[in-house]
Amino acid sequence: MTRKIDIFDTTLRDGEQSPGASMNTEEKLVVARQLLRLGVDVIEAGFPISSPGDFESVRRIAELAGDSATICALTRAVDKDIESAADALRYAKRPRIHTGIGVSPSHMRDKLRITEEQCIERAVHAVRYAKSFVEDVQFYAEDAGRSDYDFLVKVIQAVVDAGATVVNIPDTTGYSLPEEFGARIKYLMEGVRGIENVTVSVHCHNDLGMATALSLAGVRNGARQVECTINGLGERAGNTAMEEVVMAIRMHQDELDAHTDINTREFIKASRLVSSITGMNVQANKAIVGANAFAHSSGIHQDGVLKKRDTYEIIDPADVGAGASQIVLTARSGHAALKHRLEELGYEFDAETLDQVYEAFLNLADKKKEVYDEDLESLVNERDRNESAIYTLLGVQTSCGMDMKATSTVTLRNAADQVITACEWGTGPVDAMYKAVNKIVQVENDLTEFSVQAVTRGIDALGEVTIRVTAPDGEVYTGRGADGDITVSSAKAYINAINRLLTDKQEHRR
Repeated sequence: MTRKIDIFDTTLRDGEQSPGASMNTEEKLVVARQLLRLGVDVIEAGFPISSPGDFESVRRIAELAGDSATICALTRAVDKDIESAADALRYAKRPRIHTGIGVSPSHMRDKLRITEEQCIERAVHAVRYAKSFVEDVQFYAEDAGRSDYDFLVKVIQAVVDAGATVVNIPDTTGYSLPEEFGARIKYLMEGVRGIENVTVSVHCHNDLGMATALSLAGVRNGARQVECTINGLGERAGNTAMEEVVMAIRMHQDELDAHTDINTREFIKASRLVSSITGMNVQANKAIVGANAFAHSSGIHQDGVLKKRDTYEIIDPADVGAGASQIVLTARSGHAALKHRLEELGYEFDAETLDQVYEAFLNLADKKKEVYDEDLESLVNERDRNESAIYTLLGVQTSCGMDMKATSTVTLRNAADQVITACEWGTGPVDAMYKAVNKIVQVENDLTEFSVQAVTRGIDALGEVTIRVTAPDGEVYTGRGADGDITVSSAKAYINAINRLLTDKQEHRR
C-alpha cells in the first residue's frame, strides 16, 4: 500500500494574498464547501489576527467543516497571533494552529534582525504556546529553501522536541531546483530525531515555474503533506497547483510510493468557482484545468485521439470533471476530425463528397481561428444550396462609405456555364449588389424581408443572411447564405432565393 499524502489547501489564505484575489467571508464559505467536496485533508482558512474579516472567516469555516477536514489558522511566532487563532478555532472539531518564523540568513538578518539562537528560541516558544491551546500544531520554517542545511536541522529538531505535529518546509521564494529541494527534505529525514513521528509538509512557490516539481521532489524524499491552492493561486507567481500535484501523484503512484484521497472529478468545478470569485482567469493552456488541457487541433493528434484517446492524452478528461476530449476544428485539422464531427452532427458523405466539403472547410478555416458546429452546418447547407443551382456566385466586390456612392460588381456563372459580370450602384452596398444581380438574372421580384445574424461567437463569426422575395404571382421564396463577409452572405442568400424562384417556375412550365 502506498503512503497517504495529505492535501493541505491554502487557497483561502496564501491564494487570497494574490493581488486582486481577495474574498469576503461569504465567498470564502462557498469555496470552503467546494474544498470539502474535493475531500482535502486540511483547509488553511485564514490569518485571524490580520483582520476581523479573516477572523470571522476562520470561525465560520471551522463550524462548517465539522469532522470532514482539519481547519488550520496561520500565525506568526507572536503570542497575540496565536491567541487570536485559538479563539477563531474554538468551534473547530479538528483545529490546527500554523505558526512559524523565517529561518534563512536573509530573513533572520534583514527582516527579523535576530540571531540563530533567538530564532530557535522564538520558534520553540511559539510551538509550546500554540500547544497550550490545541494538540495539532504545525510549524513553518519560512524561506527554508534558502536556509543553511545544518541550521534548518537544529530548528526542526527543536520544534519537534517542543511538540510540533507537522513541520512545514517551504520554498517561500520558489528559488530551489527540484533535486536540491528533494535533497534538503532527505537531509532532514535523516538528521532529525523523531521526525518519523511527525508529518513533513512542503509549501512551494512558482517563481521559476517549478512549484509542482519541487513539491513532488519533496514527496519522493519523505514529505507526507503538500500545501497547494486551486489554479496555483498565490502571491507573485503563485503556489503549487493542487490539480497538478494530485494528478501527478495519481499518474506516478508507484514511483512516488504515494496516493491522495482527493475526489479529482471536482477539479474543473473548483477551478471555475475560484476563477469566478477571485476574477483571476485561468490561462487556456494551464495543466489539468485550462480550456485547452484536453483540446486537440492538430490533424495528426486528432486522428490519434479519435482512434484511441490515450495516444495523446495521459489523463481521461472525465477524471477531472472535464467531460470528454475536445476536437477543435482549425485549418490544421485533417479529414478524420472533420468526418468525425460531421457524423456527430448527423451528416454522412462518401469519400468524394467529403473531399469537396473538406476543401470548403479549409477555405473557411483559413479565415477563422476555430470552426464551430454551427459553422459546419451552415457550410453543408451552403453546399446543398449550390448543388443544383441555376446561378452560382463567383465573385462580389463592393465599395461604400460616408459621402460615397455605394457600388457593387457581381460575377455569376449560369447553367450554360457562361460567366457574366455586372456593375450597379445603389443606396447601400446590399442594394447595389442586388441591382447588379438583377441585371444579370433579369427576374422580376420584390425583396420583402432581410435579416442577418451571427452563426457563431467571436468577431470572426460567420454571418448568416436570410431573405424573402415575392414573385409577381405572389409566391414567396426564402434564400439563405453564410460567409465571414456580410455582403457576400447577402449575395449568396439573394441568389439562393432567385434559384428557388427560377427552379419553381421551370417545374410549373413542365
